[in-house]
Amino acid sequence: MPRRTPRLVPRRTTYRRLFTLPGTRAFTAGNLLARLPAGMFSVSAVVMIAGSRGSYALAGAVTATGLAATAVAGPWIARLTDRHGQSRTAVPATVVAVLGSVALLLCVHYDAPAWTLFAAYAATATTPNTGGLSRARWAHLLAGDTEALHTANSFEQAADELCFMLGPALAAFLCGTFFPEAGTLVGAVLLLTGILIFTAQRSTEPPPNPTAKGRSPLRSPGIPPLIAGLVATGAVFGSMEVATLAYANAAGHRAAGGAVLALQAAGSCAAGLLYGRVRPRGSAERRLRWCLLAMTVSMALPLLAASTSGSLPALGTALLLAGMATAPTMITAMSLVQHRTPEGRLNEGMSLAVTGLLVGIALGSATGGRAADGTSPATGFWVPVAAATTALLLGVRSRRTP
Repeated sequence: MPRRTPRLVPRRTTYRRLFTLPGTRAFTAGNLLARLPAGMFSVSAVVMIAGSRGSYALAGAVTATGLAATAVAGPWIARLTDRHGQSRTAVPATVVAVLGSVALLLCVHYDAPAWTLFAAYAATATTPNTGGLSRARWAHLLAGDTEALHTANSFEQAADELCFMLGPALAAFLCGTFFPEAGTLVGAVLLLTGILIFTAQRSTEPPPNPTAKGRSPLRSPGIPPLIAGLVATGAVFGSMEVATLAYANAAGHRAAGGAVLALQAAGSCAAGLLYGRVRPRGSAERRLRWCLLAMTVSMALPLLAASTSGSLPALGTALLLAGMATAPTMITAMSLVQHRTPEGRLNEGMSLAVTGLLVGIALGSATGGRAADGTSPATGFWVPVAAATTALLLGVRSRRTP
């Protein structure tokens, strides 16, 4: 299998030049198609189940079960990917996940017992970590070129934000315009189509490592503190989402909650693309600490807007500004995960990072919801501030480990 070297990318890397590498446009197009459903499935499931069974509690419990199953299955799927290759693992794993989505759709449509919804949605946990698969390809192609990899990681983070901004809106449109199952059905088709296109690009695929040596990423120096920091960062995302929706609902603008949250994703997407154009200076560890400090300070803006102005447009502006600090934090953290993960275990390392984020999002959602319900809706915005502060403290205490 041909290897790519950093010399294929000019020293001063731009996004346009990054995609002059053979095969990168094709695998990116397929990956974006496969990544979009990540922002669709949860919203589609909630709309579909709540509309059919009349219970948001049941819908929330089903999606929470899927999240927990993903946290368990994700690293295992990624380990298989490292050993056997992306094309041999991602396609069958996706087929199982798509069958789970179709089973959920049928169970809801035909009013099957509630336990079948949990079983069907749990099967979707085999969905490959599409963002991690793409980052692993960039790391393989750009091995040794720190600047080019920084630009690639910035693009990937912006793509994440874009998909999670467009995915829920597309899901809500499909479910509301056509039929409640439309979001799940379209998401499953996009996932399978995207993975098939992505895995067909064999020339850019990292070679499998059936006998990967070295310890597990979780036992590698420097990885546990990063995962802990990503859990805290995920709590920022989860709590901010719940606090914003609760605040919009209390203000009598429930429908505007999603649009206000989209501003945060838009700010993060724009900042990620700009961050990728900046040549990295100093160690990644130091950059991460500065990014975490900026994120902690910026999380006070939504709290200030919600506590003092009582205006939804003011909150939207604050979220737009706050979102600009999250993408640089994620880009730098993911770069460190790539650097510290043992050779031959990159997919597993990236999957563990995403699992940490998912756990944090779940914890942040629960904590933010309780804070918003217990007192005033504005109180929920204290949780992102506390979570960001925790991430900063973990980053300050973490030291580079050889």
